[in-house]
Amino acid sequence: MDRAEIRVIIVEDENLAAERLAQMLLAQNGRIRVLAYLDSVEEATAWLQKEAAPDLAFFDVQLADGLSFEIFDRCEVPCPVIFTTAYDHYAVKAFKVNSIDYLLKPFGEEELVAALMRFEGRRQERGESAGTPRAMLEALEQMMQEVGKPRYKNRYVVKSGAQLVVIPVEEILYFFHESKIVWLKRSDHKKFAVDYTLEELERQLDPRLFFRINRRYLAAFASIKQVVSYSNQRLRVHLPDPPDAEPIVVSRERVADFRLWLEG
Repeated sequence: MDRAEIRVIIVEDENLAAERLAQMLLAQNGRIRVLAYLDSVEEATAWLQKEAAPDLAFFDVQLADGLSFEIFDRCEVPCPVIFTTAYDHYAVKAFKVNSIDYLLKPFGEEELVAALMRFEGRRQERGESAGTPRAMLEALEQMMQEVGKPRYKNRYVVKSGAQLVVIPVEEILYFFHESKIVWLKRSDHKKFAVDYTLEELERQLDPRLFFRINRRYLAAFASIKQVVSYSNQRLRVHLPDPPDAEPIVVSRERVADFRLWLEG
């Protein structure tokens, strides 16, 4: 194996974001080889426990099954880590104070190059076997407690043809399931396929802003135009530009919770 090769793993639960990061890495440094794409705390832990140590890892902070910090509690992380995050500027400030490498989504080539340069500099200073200092991890965990948890996603990356589109949650009307695909409906009434189930989306989004109406719909509060009584003690919700003529009905067992949610 070429000793100059940089072996990388990407821990990211958004497939498009992982693909974009890999493409950017390869474009910036031809010596980089992506060993694995891992989309959860569980999968990353299992991989690190059985595979040879990579040279560098990219960890998305918030994964579908928890925070990536949990990986450090479950196994030894034998390499430096660059965190990727969509957190607000308060969290980013704390990352800087604690000298943790991070990339704020959506990041560009300049930010990625700077992070890689820091990695290369530290590897030369400490030797190729240098890992992530435990003290830095503890400082990061302390920072997370200070800025508050839980944290919810504030944007999604979707594909439109060959283009990647970043959609803030403020522009999302609702998610819906149709023909075995979950779609995101944007405020301009365009729809985009997403790589999550409605159950995963329900965990990722702020429950004050989104409600799971039934098995098919997860709606934003701002998108609900009207709520009327429906048969069998249910409620019918009117959403903008529904995908079909079928009534959108709050299931009977969720009506009480839905009323409380509407009241805030």
